[in-house]
Amino acid sequence: MIPFLQRRRIGQSIRDVGPQTHLSKAGTPTMGGLIFIIAGLAASVVFMPRNAEGYLTLFLALAFGSIGFADDYLKVVLKRSLGLKARQKLLGQFTAAFLFYLALRWMNVQHTLAVPWLGSVSLGWLYPVFVAVFLVGTTNAVNLSDGVDGLAGGLAVITLLAQALIGWFAGLPGVVYVAVAVAGGVLGYLVYNLHPARIIMGDTGSLALGGAIGAMAVLTKTELLFLFFMGIVFVLETASVIIQVLYFRLTGRRVFLMAPIHHHFELKGWSEWKVCRRFWLVQAIGAAAAVAIWLSA
Repeated sequence: MIPFLQRRRIGQSIRDVGPQTHLSKAGTPTMGGLIFIIAGLAASVVFMPRNAEGYLTLFLALAFGSIGFADDYLKVVLKRSLGLKARQKLLGQFTAAFLFYLALRWMNVQHTLAVPWLGSVSLGWLYPVFVAVFLVGTTNAVNLSDGVDGLAGGLAVITLLAQALIGWFAGLPGVVYVAVAVAGGVLGYLVYNLHPARIIMGDTGSLALGGAIGAMAVLTKTELLFLFFMGIVFVLETASVIIQVLYFRLTGRRVFLMAPIHHHFELKGWSEWKVCRRFWLVQAIGAAAAVAIWLSA
């Protein structure tokens, strides 16, 4: 696939507001998310028994991935530098999230939020709002983490494997099959995405991964475990951007050298590989804690 993208000059454009070390990435083949989307979809369809949770997870991954594909296509093929407008992306994402919620209603999923050791809290009419905001927030958090070679893919694999374990113990085979299939596809992709990357997943891949991960968290009722443990690095990446923007608007100064926070550490002198290793470790500890808490709750 890399030669195919190179021949058609489907390469990443690098904005000069980022770290200067990233300028050499310009022209690296992008939209590589198609690799693990196709692999994960094929493996799931072939091996997964008919299962509503599995199909629903695939739906959201493909829906969000399609939005990312449209954005990438506009940027790298049609050369429209900014791609889709933010409101267009959000409209598409919230529409997909609403359709996901309608499927949950059809499946009679309870409108509750699981709180470890304390039981379930009914959200009532707030549940569809919570689901939509959680799914859109998750997919964009994964997208924000895709700024260092290998980072988003590695973080996603860790989270997917944790969800596979929880899905196994929860009796949700669809979640298990899709999580393992997508994680396997991403691992194959990572061989070519570790620094120096030969291919980049683009919004096609990051939004699809975010959709799959978010869907699994909702289906396994692990939204809180994701926010505080299993997806901790994704959350910190997003929080760093929010803090940076708000603090700058209030004071005219910055908290971080650059946001998302992985760029802060790059500018502090960390190599991309060091950023990946440290962030993966934090995510792995959080994921292990999430599984342990879920099993004990």
